[in-house]
Amino acid sequence: MERNIPHNASETIDFYKRTIYSVLRSKSENRISGLEEVHAAMDSTMHPDARSSSPDYNALIYSILRVPPCMQKVRRLILGQNIHMFYSQGYEDVENWPIVTAAARRRICRYDGAETLAVFINSKSDIEDIVPIVTALQIEWNKFHELLQNADKKLIYSAVIEKSGEAIKQLADELMSSVEDFSRLQTIWGEKTVDWLLEMQSRSSELRIKLLDSSMVQYSRAANSWLDEILERIPDLIERPVYFVSSNLHSAANLISGYALQKENELQRYLENKETKMLREEWEKIDRNKLSASKENLMYYVLKKYQQSDYGKYTIHEQQEAEKQTGISRLSISSNFEVGVQVVDLAKIDFTKMDRRIRIPDCDQLQNSQAYILNIDYPLGMAAYHLFSKLSERLENIRGLYVMGKAASLNGVRGDVIIPTVVQDMHSSNLYIFQNAFSASDVEPYLMYGSILGGQRAVTVYGTFLQNKTFMDAVYRGGFTDIEMEAGPYLSAIYEMFRPQRHPEDEIVDLNNVKMDIGFMHYVSDTPMSKGKNLGAGTMSYFGMDSTYATTVAILRRIFKKELEQQ
Repeated sequence: MERNIPHNASETIDFYKRTIYSVLRSKSENRISGLEEVHAAMDSTMHPDARSSSPDYNALIYSILRVPPCMQKVRRLILGQNIHMFYSQGYEDVENWPIVTAAARRRICRYDGAETLAVFINSKSDIEDIVPIVTALQIEWNKFHELLQNADKKLIYSAVIEKSGEAIKQLADELMSSVEDFSRLQTIWGEKTVDWLLEMQSRSSELRIKLLDSSMVQYSRAANSWLDEILERIPDLIERPVYFVSSNLHSAANLISGYALQKENELQRYLENKETKMLREEWEKIDRNKLSASKENLMYYVLKKYQQSDYGKYTIHEQQEAEKQTGISRLSISSNFEVGVQVVDLAKIDFTKMDRRIRIPDCDQLQNSQAYILNIDYPLGMAAYHLFSKLSERLENIRGLYVMGKAASLNGVRGDVIIPTVVQDMHSSNLYIFQNAFSASDVEPYLMYGSILGGQRAVTVYGTFLQNKTFMDAVYRGGFTDIEMEAGPYLSAIYEMFRPQRHPEDEIVDLNNVKMDIGFMHYVSDTPMSKGKNLGAGTMSYFGMDSTYATTVAILRRIFKKELEQQ
């Protein structure tokens, strides 16, 4: 197997990146249209039909989900690293602009209510993410603009408001789409569907973008500000043992607090509603042993749906209070880093309430522990390096790093779990070799649907759009099957914890003997080698929770086991 991805496999990707940064070096606003050709020429697996006159619905939907809804009106994007940078460069009132959010990307943005969106960036990965996203959005927007020129407004209203089957079919035909694809857009846009379609019909997209003066120092300062806020709330994190987890902010909390399990009767009553028919059927099948699935996982999913209803939203506050009683602190951080934080005090966990799957022998002895779990909502790309570098500088006793993340798989299917032992990092060009704390046996008892792919080779890529078939083929020929975005940056930061120098570049780096537990697991959310199965093609839904909770269970059991060994 080849050590590195052949350089020529990523030439068009590198050219696209160089073009992005050369354009953004200009002090003036630049037209996104100037990037459209190089974007299309890259032939991204996320946007294979960029050059086609017919819409690429997967690329469009992926992009829409990762920008705020106000993009319908936005004509100008300003990228900056912090609020002071915006002030100093002429945007004095930006702090008064409302914060707007995307459905599927955690990034702080502020909208002036007219045509300008301020986008706060935490690493170069943000730049390499947002620019291809808005470029893809503009390309697809302008296809819609052309296709909607012959569509009568009455047809749009009839299809969307009146839900006329004939009108829906006719409008879908006008948009060169299937009824299914058009319905997917309606689901995402909801009551704003008519507004989006009329806006697209009325004008072409001519987005402009500008990057304010930026520096690596500012990324470091932002990470420091984020950590300062955490340590102000829980200062003894500095000296007490810490197990660092990069995952999400719901699965560990649900497993440890057991709140949803205590609400079982109430959740069962909620399932009597007509809109939860499918979930009720799942519940009944599990109850009758007709379905091999975790009832606990289903309860966590039902709780989430219940809290979105008018009659269940009261439980949000109740759950937060229950979590506090079991040692879980959710910290609201006001810095530019849109990375949520949970801190779990192991000594305060109520082991009688937790999910049965994480109860290991003698776990009650953890009441004597001094350790914390520091769990963060996984950062994007190089932000992982900046955050963990600062954590390792300030925290004196980090006993383990455990990462649960999403990945694209070249040899698996959605819901599978990948356990890598080798990572090729595109950022540093290093090949990292390490002893993964996890094996298939740690996950297998808790994974009902997917398979476990152990001993895999991962590649940390620049971004989701910055991949194409040539690159994928080279990756697969090199024996790499796990494509993700954070492992390389985390491993670069770990190297700097145990070596008297900055991480190298283009080397084989052996981390097998570092004195810290290292664990990476990725659940498959994307299969790019399968036609139409990129991240825009659908969501993981309830069944995606199977791999999420199986890996979280494995992480928590590992932490409890390691801490008991310290007693």
